[in-house]
Amino acid sequence: MYDLTEGALEKIMAGVDVVEPVLQVLGYKKLARTVNKEGVDTDRYRLLVSDGKKLNSFTMLATQLNNLITDSILTENAICKILNYHLSSVNNGGREKRVILILGLEVLIPGSEVGHKIGDPTNLEVKSETESTSTSTSAAARYQINGSAKKDTSSHHSFSDISTTPIAALSPYQNRWVIKVRVTSKSAIRTWSNSRGEGKLFSMDLIDESGEIRCTAFRDMCDKFYDMIEPGHVYYISRCTLKAANKQFNTLKNDYEMTMTSDTEIIPCHEKSDDIPTLQFNFCPISQVENKEKNELIDVLGVVTTFNDVQHIVQRSTGRELVKRDVNIVDDSSTMVCVTLWGKQAEDFDGSNNAILAIKGARVGEFNGGKNLSLMNSSVLEKDPDLPEAHRLRGWYTAGGHSENAKSLSRAGGSGDSNMPLYTFQEATEARLGEKMNLSDAFMVVATINMIRMENAIYKACPIESCKKKLIDQSTGVFRCEKCNKEYPNFSYRLLASMNIVDATGNRWITAFSEEAEKVLGISAQNLGELKESDNDAYLHKFGEATFKRFIFNLRAKSEVFQDEMRIKHICVSVAPLNYKTYLTHLIDKVSKLAHIEKLESN
Repeated sequence: MYDLTEGALEKIMAGVDVVEPVLQVLGYKKLARTVNKEGVDTDRYRLLVSDGKKLNSFTMLATQLNNLITDSILTENAICKILNYHLSSVNNGGREKRVILILGLEVLIPGSEVGHKIGDPTNLEVKSETESTSTSTSAAARYQINGSAKKDTSSHHSFSDISTTPIAALSPYQNRWVIKVRVTSKSAIRTWSNSRGEGKLFSMDLIDESGEIRCTAFRDMCDKFYDMIEPGHVYYISRCTLKAANKQFNTLKNDYEMTMTSDTEIIPCHEKSDDIPTLQFNFCPISQVENKEKNELIDVLGVVTTFNDVQHIVQRSTGRELVKRDVNIVDDSSTMVCVTLWGKQAEDFDGSNNAILAIKGARVGEFNGGKNLSLMNSSVLEKDPDLPEAHRLRGWYTAGGHSENAKSLSRAGGSGDSNMPLYTFQEATEARLGEKMNLSDAFMVVATINMIRMENAIYKACPIESCKKKLIDQSTGVFRCEKCNKEYPNFSYRLLASMNIVDATGNRWITAFSEEAEKVLGISAQNLGELKESDNDAYLHKFGEATFKRFIFNLRAKSEVFQDEMRIKHICVSVAPLNYKTYLTHLIDKVSKLAHIEKLESN
């Protein structure tokens, strides 16, 4: 009644390729878990399988198929078609044992329906790998045989006789393997320095026909291999260690990731490798970004609608200057999200002509209820990719998508720390921003400078860059810093501008510190201070020039007690010229919503 592929197990273990054998799973055993430093568990299952004549307990289920057991799809006595398998090896009591690794299977008949063991199978004798006379010599052995040829990285020797292991078959339980893979992406070199030392690293994503995996190189390995690796090229790689993947930073569909060691070998493959796929995407519609968790990594595809100029910001935690650019993209779900690019990628970006961006591994961020995306070192960005999804998206945008009113998940203003809602002053009042004690609210406003108080706008500050405290002029040509508890013969000028800014709904007094005040006045604090000493009229004129100029202000509102009264203080976090394209998109969205509300009310 139930036909199994008799003799299949003996042939497979002898190295004979059996196409889609039908086997019975008589049981399974969960092996000890591996746990990474983040506490992520990875289960492994060992199967007892039968072909009706022979039994084999040296059969492993690939971790990506674990759900078949956890979801009770693959149960005792089930009959399965093996769609894909790989003959691997493990160390068993000091001897290398051949193991069948199941990479793909289809349950033909559930175990509950079969209900019994088919036939009277006997145990299959599993020979050690060193004893086997099979033609399927281990990958590691063949690698050693060809080692002298492979070490010449400029050589064009043929490596077609190398027995390679699929990515999906890799596990920490065996390390004698060679993989043949395409590099889909390579990160920039990153450096670190802390109390335990300093170093550098880079990572690359690898792919073959069975799956994908990330590989990371540290310190000396970074120097050894970085210049050699080129994205898109194919390599033979061996002798790396495997550990459980950190899913917080790694979205590849693999439970493991690789780390290079001093023994790692990477050899370019000069043969035709059309069977190895290129970069794979799993696109998430932009409309679904709204439901994604913060810090989740996703792939997205979108058309560039607007993009901001490059911004230079200072990272608060480290004091490092960062370069960023905000780009708005939309897809055929008529939803828009802001994507932040960093570093050289931000500087080199050109989004003209409504380029289509395919992004792999963008990180989801959120701020005040809005969602945004940000690229990481491991993220991959392709502009106008030759993908069916990209061509369909271009057709939608050209046919009329460009004129649709897209819902913006990021509202306006970008992402990251600068991703703040764009309010009018009236809306900020209605939202009661800044009224919560010991908590601040951040928002953006498009406003015009109404007045700048010139009294005490500039002061003489401590010349030590890390201090910047206002100095005490001792009228002796020497200045004292109370914070440093030192006296200095010199000083630097700093700005502290109190400004009244106004929009159509109201106004606020805000405080802008030196860097932001310099942007408003269009002159450095040092030059302004020297101008005050030499030409007071020209100094006053600088303040007059800034009046009635329009900017987009990032503000932080917080309650404080002053002279026994509660008041809301507004600090200018940053200021920038108004990007009218972005602002116009925001206004159109607001007008459209208002028109829709009126239409509903009229009904």
